[in-house]
Amino acid sequence: MESVLTNPTYILGRLNELLSSAIVILAFSLFVYMFAYNVRSSLGRAFAVLLACVCFTYAGDVALFKVSNLDEAKFWLQFQWIGIAFMPAAYLHFSDVLLRTTNAISARRRFAVLVAYFFGFLLILLAIRTQYLVRDPFHSPGMTQFRAGPFFWVFTCYFYTTLLWGAYKVYYARQRCLTSGAKQRMTYLAVSFVAPALGVYPYMLIANNPSALPNSFMFGTLFLVNIGIAVMLVIMAYSVVFFGGLSPDRVIKHNLIHLLLRGTLVAVLVISIIQALPQRERLLGVPREMILATSIVSVIVISQLLINQLKPFIDSIIFFKDKDEVQWFTELDRRLLTTTDLQQALENILIVLCEILRVRNGFIYNLAARQGPRLETQIGAGHVVEGALSNLDVNQLVSEKNGYEHAQPGTDHFDSGDHKDNRQDEIHRNGLHFISQNGFWFVILRNKARDRSLGLLGLEARTDGFDLTPEEKKTTILLLKRAEQALEDRRLQQEIFTALKNIIPEIERVQRMRTAVSYVGAPNLASLTEESPIHKKDFTKWVREALSHYWGGPKLSRSPLLNLRVVQEALSSNDGNASKALRAVLGEAIEKQRPDGERHMATAEWLIYNILDLKFIQGMRVRDIAQRLAMSEADLYRKQRLAIEEVARTLSEMETNGHANGVVPPSNSASNVPPDSI
Repeated sequence: MESVLTNPTYILGRLNELLSSAIVILAFSLFVYMFAYNVRSSLGRAFAVLLACVCFTYAGDVALFKVSNLDEAKFWLQFQWIGIAFMPAAYLHFSDVLLRTTNAISARRRFAVLVAYFFGFLLILLAIRTQYLVRDPFHSPGMTQFRAGPFFWVFTCYFYTTLLWGAYKVYYARQRCLTSGAKQRMTYLAVSFVAPALGVYPYMLIANNPSALPNSFMFGTLFLVNIGIAVMLVIMAYSVVFFGGLSPDRVIKHNLIHLLLRGTLVAVLVISIIQALPQRERLLGVPREMILATSIVSVIVISQLLINQLKPFIDSIIFFKDKDEVQWFTELDRRLLTTTDLQQALENILIVLCEILRVRNGFIYNLAARQGPRLETQIGAGHVVEGALSNLDVNQLVSEKNGYEHAQPGTDHFDSGDHKDNRQDEIHRNGLHFISQNGFWFVILRNKARDRSLGLLGLEARTDGFDLTPEEKKTTILLLKRAEQALEDRRLQQEIFTALKNIIPEIERVQRMRTAVSYVGAPNLASLTEESPIHKKDFTKWVREALSHYWGGPKLSRSPLLNLRVVQEALSSNDGNASKALRAVLGEAIEKQRPDGERHMATAEWLIYNILDLKFIQGMRVRDIAQRLAMSEADLYRKQRLAIEEVARTLSEMETNGHANGVVPPSNSASNVPPDSI
């Protein structure tokens, strides 16, 4: 065993086996990455074909390390030739697409690519079915290959010709770049362009001279070549994603590096363990499978933990120039409050308050919600809370509190009908004011500046009078402050989200422009710079007008929204009728406002959708809608504006994404005949 471990040929052979496995994993990871992030890019798809050729070639190589005779090896040798035969065509395809990104378009080059793919198919047939291209496979440990057939020299000439032609096209594409940044990216591609070819070259060399070179020299050469291929594939992938990606360079780096760490690296470690464990039935007194399974699980868990721990350090290296801002992004993501987070936080506060004050019922009503006042959380019997809210005028309660504060500054107020307790105590000094109505104690929750009402907290009154002990007061004040802080944080976040929703389409447009103008004469530059209706200041107005004539009228048939790309795409599924296509797109945008679950008329979650459906789809009158939704007409008009803004935002997202997801009218408006009520 010691002589084997000290044999350089054996060691290099094992290292090459491991590297071949790593390259298969790397190529497959990058192949998946291309389809996840860059499938819409023609350059990304061409690069994916190159990666597929590498996968076929190296997967066969890995399998050949494990075969023990020629009968087993023949299938995998033929399997390898799927990648080898199509490699020249993939090179021509990739270089042609790269040149086309600089607006150098040639029908002859595209025809040559098609011919090359057809020729690749013929090469596979020759390699599998005949002896003209390759023949008489030979097998030796770590090195198994076909010998060259009588016409192998034709393939060799063809391979190097396409490689040199592709390299020239990459050089020519680099020469057409005007900016230093574009030339730098093109240089990365030019340097790494030979990586897939290097994966095929050793097999061509062995086929021509199966015994001309010693095994140690061949294994050493393969080892260095494999390392170079792995590095250049990563560089090539990064450059390709940048060419066609709409994301900033920072996001591309982050996604690629974390894929390599969490996916590729972990998979390579697992493969290393499998290959490193001795081929024995029992190790350390237990079955080998048990040691293997334990080792794999340990590597996966520990590696993920280490990557999470090292993530700040990794990000600081990747984003060295922007590390302070990236840290802020990370902190913001950790601190953001979703609707569920807010409800859980307020529910916890309410539970503790009810337990401390020894009462069974309580609620928190959010007055600053973007979609209107809503009940955030409640504890106890639902009918008790509903009864307290139904007999409560929140606006009067807020005005009453403000009146107390202006009338008697510096005092604490507890209103319990005819009795007013004006004692100066800790409750007032902390800006809190209790009012007793309908068997509940109410507190108006305010912002930090105490100039805006955020919510209303109600607790079941345990007595008619104010009987909190000093300890209960202290705890109550602390919990109410936390509730106010949670509501204010959520309100500020909603304002930020609203601003981001308005500027995200413009940010994406700028990013698309950044990608397009990196290369002179990019063919899609005109489409990227054209003004879409979503960028006009009257966009929301046009949406409102089109909705008002949803079932027909000049504001629909002559709407500027007809120029939206999603509307043009919907023409084919709407008999070429532009008005029907716009109505279908508007219908989909309305359906996107529909929450999950069963429909309710009285809940805040359904308010936006209910207004849109009742007003524009069903065509009901404002008075009838207000009665059905149990709200005033003035409040309905305010909520209707919010609903139209949501539709406009959704249309903007659909347009930015480049397509409508199966544009169909809403299920309750599938007919193109307007309802009778219109």
